[in-house]
Amino acid sequence: MRNFIYDTWNGVMNSSINPLRHIDDLQVRHLVLQVLAWMWCIVFAFLVGSWTVFGISAVAHLLFIAAIVITVGTFTTARAAPHSFNFMKGWGSYHSLGRSRNAIWVDGKKIDLPKGDPGGEHE
Repeated sequence: MRNFIYDTWNGVMNSSINPLRHIDDLQVRHLVLQVLAWMWCIVFAFLVGSWTVFGISAVAHLLFIAAIVITVGTFTTARAAPHSFNFMKGWGSYHSLGRSRNAIWVDGKKIDLPKGDPGGEHE
């Protein structure tokens, strides 16, 4: 039963497995999946007979699918180009972004730091 649910989920939601995989452009694939999601929101709203339910359902589906797309995009980028996350290297750490590249800028001039200099005041 678990495999059935997993396979069914992937057959619909995973654009690298479902028939949308034949669309080369990831953005077009995402657009088609969004249009299908809105279509299903409308169908279920008519089924229940309430536009209020449609509004809540549409927003919920939009948030849910957007979260999935962001997660898949992040995972795909991490697999294909892990170096693209290096811009975060200096965030939240002791060293400033300039020191993480072994140089500092003073009065518009680049000053190279000695090799192995940890930065800061460690003397």
